[in-house]
Amino acid sequence: MLKEIISLQNPKIKHLLQIKEKSRRRKKDCIFIIEGRKELNLAIKNGYRIKTIYCVLELCGSILDSYMDGNIEIISVSNKIYKKIAYRGSTEGLIAIAESKSHLLNDIKIKNKNPFLLVAQSIEKPGNIGALIRTADAANIDALIIADPKTDIYNPNVIRSSVGGIFTIQIAIANSNDVIDFMNNRNIPIYSAILQKSISYDKANYVSSCCIAVGSENKGLSNIWKKSASKKIKIPMLGNLDSINVSVAAGIILFEVCRQRKINT
Repeated sequence: MLKEIISLQNPKIKHLLQIKEKSRRRKKDCIFIIEGRKELNLAIKNGYRIKTIYCVLELCGSILDSYMDGNIEIISVSNKIYKKIAYRGSTEGLIAIAESKSHLLNDIKIKNKNPFLLVAQSIEKPGNIGALIRTADAANIDALIIADPKTDIYNPNVIRSSVGGIFTIQIAIANSNDVIDFMNNRNIPIYSAILQKSISYDKANYVSSCCIAVGSENKGLSNIWKKSASKKIKIPMLGNLDSINVSVAAGIILFEVCRQRKINT
């Protein structure tokens, strides 16, 4: 029999709202929120442990059987409660609490002969991080590394804007010095996206191992990434502005890597 919660004052609902709204609480409890069936299924498929599912029975009752494995607590809530706890407008009446992962740099498993990684330094906006994750998945890179993080990777907006991509790719979080050491120790050249003293991104050769490094739109990459770069690359701006969205820039470069590697296979 399913448990049922009918009051917004229930301690479980209060705790869930704290997890939704406060990064400090997510980190302390090592849990985060997943909304929607697609995202939940991707999380389960990729080894995330689900602790609790909150559901609106009239919206998702027919799909609950697939989660009845005995280890997941399933709780029925009213539409009123669901609207309060949901981050998105329509997520099929399904919200889950999952255990977060450590995302250590040394946990990255590189399977390809010529590794292909993306580093994003000090990206602040959750929507941009989610878009980068989505782009990284589309390019099928080995791993995304968040250097000098400014935002909690389990922010609900990161998960939403990644459309579940956060569960499908390897993600590590570390400071820039450790990331650069990681690349140097594995002989992975760093291609830093920098406007000054750089070549056009399509003039570089990415067929062998490579790490593409991008920075925030307002500050770009820090000096350590400029000094550590094997090559400095840029995307020529043809209009009046001098920059584009970081996820767009990353996508342009990542798919140039894919294009070159396809030609040379």
